[in-house]
Amino acid sequence: MGRMVVHFAGEGSGIAELSWGQLEILGAMERQRTWMPLPYSQPVPAGTTVEEIADWLRYLMSTHQVLRTRLRFSVDGPPRQVLYGSGEIAVDVVEAGDEDPLGVAQRMVDRHVEYFEHEFDFARDWPISLAAVVKDGVPVYRVITVCHIVWDAFGALAMLADLRQRDAAGGAPPKPSNAMAPLEQARWQRSAAGQRHNEAVLRQWAESLRQMPARRFPAPVDRGEPRHWLLELVSPAIRLAIQVIRCRTRAGSAQVILTLFLVALARVTGINPSVARIAVNNRFRRGLADSVSVTTQYGLCMVDVAGVTFDEALARVSRRVIATFKNAYYDPLRVAELVERIGRERGEELDIDCYYNDRRLSEEDKPVHDPPTPAEVSAALSATTVSHEPLIRRSERLFLAVEEKPGSFRLTLEADTWFLSREAMVACARAMEEVAVAAALDPAVSPGPVVGLR
Repeated sequence: MGRMVVHFAGEGSGIAELSWGQLEILGAMERQRTWMPLPYSQPVPAGTTVEEIADWLRYLMSTHQVLRTRLRFSVDGPPRQVLYGSGEIAVDVVEAGDEDPLGVAQRMVDRHVEYFEHEFDFARDWPISLAAVVKDGVPVYRVITVCHIVWDAFGALAMLADLRQRDAAGGAPPKPSNAMAPLEQARWQRSAAGQRHNEAVLRQWAESLRQMPARRFPAPVDRGEPRHWLLELVSPAIRLAIQVIRCRTRAGSAQVILTLFLVALARVTGINPSVARIAVNNRFRRGLADSVSVTTQYGLCMVDVAGVTFDEALARVSRRVIATFKNAYYDPLRVAELVERIGRERGEELDIDCYYNDRRLSEEDKPVHDPPTPAEVSAALSATTVSHEPLIRRSERLFLAVEEKPGSFRLTLEADTWFLSREAMVACARAMEEVAVAAALDPAVSPGPVVGLR
């Protein structure tokens, strides 16, 4: 393996507090004890040279401020971001030799992940690694890995859109963007306007925190090791049931699925109103639509789902989620202080460690004109699969994500089994399916009794 040093320079430099999006993801990294590396490999066009790959990296580093940002940590205050105007970074050049280049690329993915998990130092290193896998000196694959603090899914899409514009222009830089990079975001957030916004959001959070049940889960139980588990459910029946419900209610799939989760959560934990923190990408806000950065934060959503039909629960969620989105752009440090303060006022610890993230990038929200029949929905139940495995890192107490799965429905559920047992994890995923199918077959049906598994 050789190395090619790439020199870069770009507009902007300076030091500021972290943006709210950066603080949000950094908090998750600290709780889960991982830098959350995001790797991928891709074949490069035939005839690509190592120098062209180096130029590609130079363009990324020069154009996107977040890639030339490091963190500065302090023992007596929050970390700060340091944006550099220039620097250098190395491209690893790996000769495949007699090996399959695809296998070598996968090995480099594994090496990058290991590096970010065990060697990466955000105060010293750039938050990106790049390797070129070559065959007889000719590049075949490009392997890129970034720390999650660089971008979320929509930030990565903004970066890819920028690269497509560059390619369409024959390598010329695209027109300047009005999108705010993290340094500018942080400066706005510290401005009078940013502070007024944050105070308004904190008032709304305070209202919900004073009303919500203190617990998200039953009392914790030591269930030994491994403590943190991952469950995956793939259900064609849920996908079909969502189509039926959408056709009947005219609701979007995102609202239907969120309602399924909140109803299932209440059934399995025995706690109502159902409360969860909902991922909001915040790119509907000024200056953030095309920002190559992390803007996703988690709004607080509380909905009473007891004793009503699914359609009524859906209507309540649809009304409540507007406020959740509106109040999902905030200073996470101030929110943490608020949660602790109101907990003291109430005389009990407030638990908001329950997360929901709809990660689909292509929501199936086209009008449904010919919904599946009840027989088709019921028949699809036999194709459901459930699998689970231990996590090699910590998880949140509960983190449920809806994932891309063309032609089906896929969710992943991570949990700390001290708060949600493996049996309860399965029950929660299955409850989403049961409620979806029941609501598709009979609009008047109630989601069912509270189970309250431990």
